Amino acid sequence: MTRIGVIGIVVEGDRTVSIELQKILSDFNQIIIGRMGVPDQSSDISAISLIVKGKNEEINALSGRIGRLRNVKVKSALTSVEIQGGNE
Repeated sequence: MTRIGVIGIVVEGDRTVSIELQKILSDFNQIIIGRMGVPDQSSDISAISLIVKGKNEEINALSGRIGRLRNVKVKSALTSVEIQGGNE
């Protein structure tokens, strides 16, 4: 079943992990339908929000891969709405 969700990502401190993060996001580009990034230099963090549309397994796989990166925190929330004609 296809769902819409939001993934919140916070990158703390050293941003050299950004290259690895970008690779993961590219690997999952078929389920990412929107993306916004906001750097906060005063706090030395960057916040990224993703709007995703895909199967639970795909979204969980994306969140899991991101969560394994150092200096990165991730949280995801999925709606209970099932979408017809999604990425099936």
